[in-house]
Amino acid sequence: MRQMLLVSTAMLSWACLVKAETPVPETVAPGAKLTEVYVDETIFFEGPTWDPKGQKLYFTAFHPQQKNQQILKLGPDKTASVWLDQSQGINGTYLLNNGNLVGAQAYGHRVMQYDFGPNGPETHLTVIGSDLWNQPNDICQTPNGDLYFTDPDFNNRQTSAVFRFSAGGELTKIISDMPVPNGLITSRNGKTLYVGDSHLLLWRSYPIDSEGKVGPGQTFFDPDTENRDSPDGMSIDERGNLYFSGRGGVWVVNPSGKSLGLIAIPEFCSNVTFGGTHGRILYLTCSGKLYSLKMAVRGGQFPHTESP
Repeated sequence: MRQMLLVSTAMLSWACLVKAETPVPETVAPGAKLTEVYVDETIFFEGPTWDPKGQKLYFTAFHPQQKNQQILKLGPDKTASVWLDQSQGINGTYLLNNGNLVGAQAYGHRVMQYDFGPNGPETHLTVIGSDLWNQPNDICQTPNGDLYFTDPDFNNRQTSAVFRFSAGGELTKIISDMPVPNGLITSRNGKTLYVGDSHLLLWRSYPIDSEGKVGPGQTFFDPDTENRDSPDGMSIDERGNLYFSGRGGVWVVNPSGKSLGLIAIPEFCSNVTFGGTHGRILYLTCSGKLYSLKMAVRGGQFPHTESP
């Protein structure tokens, strides 16, 4: 998330934002178009997660004028309902291996776990927290149960970190060499960690060893584009391709770091996830809008496998 601020951009058509040399990724379904599924120009949307059991999309909402943060549940016919009010800054969310929802709580300085109750979470569990953190921003889980989350220092770029909270309950600071780590996700086999940097405006990768520790990082993706929108959230598909929001929309990048193309977005795009009955709908949270896009591939959490 870009310091929880609304971003104003020109409303250009999707087609004109795609340069001739930047193709629409082949993972997008043929002929598919961006579809508005929920609109509120006063809200900055973030943190989408699909609940495959309940067949619902959940996403976070920041109301700058109201100074409130919520988790919304998408309803039919371009509607959404408040599923959790006063979330204390839940930003990035992720579907846990146990089927619950985990969220990075920026203002509460915690990692929270919720069950998918029909009218709101029936359980609120603090997984871990610390008043020494800046503002936990995004989070993911590996197949072995380890949690990885970012804690960016947006203002001073001095104390940013990425943490690992192991399945056994051990907290470790694993990355401290990124000015502003933002979105993150691991490869489907849990052997590589991908992290976007909102200051350097690029994405890095880190190898994860068998004990969950990370090795030296390297630049994984840095597209040649005039657009300097900040890297933010990300997702992954069944082939191991990464979906990076930022720098003009959502870049689709294969596990070797090669661009497969750009899904251009008129607004600033904060995050992305797969959902739908068969896992072939891409949901994109943006400034003021939530979009959907039909895909030719399924999301990487439908379910985890040993592929890259």
